[in-house]
Amino acid sequence: MNKTMMDILACPIDKTHPLELFEIKQKDSIVSEGAIFCPKCSRFYPIIEEIPIMLPDELRDKKQEIEFLKNNKDKLPEKIITQANPWHL
Repeated sequence: MNKTMMDILACPIDKTHPLELFEIKQKDSIVSEGAIFCPKCSRFYPIIEEIPIMLPDELRDKKQEIEFLKNNKDKLPEKIITQANPWHL
């Protein structure tokens, strides 16, 4: 995901803008792994293989996202790991 996309992205649940970006792997202005966080509803959206996965709760893959959190628990802020919606560790 190109970092400039953050200028136009809004939370699909409550339409909050701007969102917070947490980068795990990046090269230049491309984030290949990370998370987007909505400060209003406390939802996180993973970025996997440069793709931000910003789906409503009912369409999200819980297994994939819990695995993402486990794999990155040392690289993401506490508010995502232990408090984020719709699930956390």
